[in-house]
Amino acid sequence: MKYPPKHHQENSFENALNLINMYPLATVITSCNNKVLSSHTPLVYNTQGTLGTLVGHLDKFNPQIKHFRDSKHDLEIIFHGPEAYISPSKYSTTQLPTWNYFKVHLRGNILLNEDSQSVKQSLIEMTSFMEGDQPKYTLEESNPRMEAALNYIVGFRIEITSWEGKYKISQDKINKDQERAKQAMVDSQSQVIENIEQLYLNHQTKN
Repeated sequence: MKYPPKHHQENSFENALNLINMYPLATVITSCNNKVLSSHTPLVYNTQGTLGTLVGHLDKFNPQIKHFRDSKHDLEIIFHGPEAYISPSKYSTTQLPTWNYFKVHLRGNILLNEDSQSVKQSLIEMTSFMEGDQPKYTLEESNPRMEAALNYIVGFRIEITSWEGKYKISQDKINKDQERAKQAMVDSQSQVIENIEQLYLNHQTKN
């Protein structure tokens, strides 16, 4: 099989986990009864299970919950790392325009968690993970806003059964051009900042 190219495939699961931990907002895609649904939600990894488990939460009114409950659903999760357009002008050799990216695709089995105390604990643990090594906020178990929110949250765990790392970063180019492509991705982050400003400017928010 010639696709996907081997040089675009990440072979280290540890590297894939690093990306998952760096960029925990995932796209969760399900298919059930010929209907495809997707949600964007942060997922936190732990080592339970053969390949590990992802823990997350969705609003109980999210229609994707119905897919989770159906044993015949199909599931794919995508974690999105850095990405950038690479202009041929960046290379030292003649090349075509391309788009470089880091992505991790996962499949697994979903287990719903509707026990409020367990969901509460998972929210506390997720917040602790997101805050990092030098937390500026701690979600307290007695937080009244969390208590109210629990009525609208369904927790879930995804036991990972397979994974695929899709790292397209000009691996088929000479070393000099690989470095140039990496620098182009780094330089593109200034455009991300400009895009954030523009998107906020265009979006209507309540006063």
